[in-house]
Amino acid sequence: MNYSPILIVTGEPNSIFLEIFFKSIRKKKIKSPIILVSSVKLLRLQMKKLKIRKNINILNPNEIDRYNLSNKSVNLINVDYKVSKAFEKISRKSNKYIDNCFELAFSIIKKTNIYKFINGPISKKNYLNKKYLGITEFISQKFNTKKNAMLIYNKKLSVCPITTHLPLKLVAKKINKKLIFEKVKLINEFYMDKLNRNPKIAILGINPHCESVEKYNEDEKIVKPTIKSLKKLKYLVYGPFAADTIFLKKNRKNFDVILGMYHDQVLTGIKTLFEYDAINITLGLPFIRISPDHGPNEKMIGKNISNPLSLIRAIEFLDKN
Repeated sequence: MNYSPILIVTGEPNSIFLEIFFKSIRKKKIKSPIILVSSVKLLRLQMKKLKIRKNINILNPNEIDRYNLSNKSVNLINVDYKVSKAFEKISRKSNKYIDNCFELAFSIIKKTNIYKFINGPISKKNYLNKKYLGITEFISQKFNTKKNAMLIYNKKLSVCPITTHLPLKLVAKKINKKLIFEKVKLINEFYMDKLNRNPKIAILGINPHCESVEKYNEDEKIVKPTIKSLKKLKYLVYGPFAADTIFLKKNRKNFDVILGMYHDQVLTGIKTLFEYDAINITLGLPFIRISPDHGPNEKMIGKNISNPLSLIRAIEFLDKN
C-alpha cells in the first residue's frame, strides 16, 4: 500500500523543532514517507550539535511524484540559508528563509497529490510582524481560504476559539452569529470526514457566568439565539456554558469539542488537561494542516530535553488519514 507523504516545513530555524522531529521518528514507526523542507546546512549543523546520525536524501522539488520514498533516510528539499552556527537568537534574519520554505511547500501541495502538511513553530512577533493574527490566518490567506478555524485536537476532547490571537478588548465586537455558525460547520465537517461521527459541541458564553452588568448582554442577544438556530439545523450544540466550570470532569466528558469565544478561554483548559498531548489543526483548507501545539521555545534550543509528544501526535494523525 502506498501512503501519501507528509510534507513538513521546519519553521523557525532557531527552535526546538528539529530536535523533537528526530525524537518523533525514533519513537514511532511511520508508514507515510516524510519530506522535510529545510536547509541542508542547518540540518547538518543541528544534527551535529544534537549528536544525531542519519543519512540525508536530497530531493528535487520538481520530481517529487517520481521518488519511491521511505523514512530510512531524511528526505530533504533543500532551501538555501546562510548559517554558520546550529542555533542563534530568534530574529528577523530568518524571515526570508522561512518565507521561501513555505512558498516552496505550498507550490508542491498545489502541483502534487500531497495533502498532509505540518509546519514547525514560528515567532509571531518576528515573522508575522502583526500582518496576521497567527499562522492559521497566514496559511489560510495563501490559499484564499476565507473560512477557517483553529482546532486544538485531542482524541478525548478538543477546543476551538472563535477568535484566535485577537486582543481581548476587541473580542466582544467580533462575535456574531455568522462567525459562530462558520466555526460549528467547519468542526462538524471535520469530525464527519476524518472521524466519522457527529461531534457534540459545547458553546461557551463570552461573559463570566454568561451574565453581564451591562445593559447589552452578548450571551442573551447573540450566543443563545445562535445555538437555537443551530439546533434547528440538527447540529449537536449545547449551551451557552460558563467557562469556569465547563472543564470540570463531569461536564467535559459529555462533549467532543468546546467552542470558546476567545483564545485563552479554551486553550488554558486544554493545555492544563493534556499539556503536550494536543495538536493544532487548521480547518477549512483544501489539505490537512497540523502543527505542534507550542512555540519555538528559544530557552530550550540545543539542550536536547524538549518533549516531542505534540509532534508525535501530529505525525500519528496524518499517518492514519
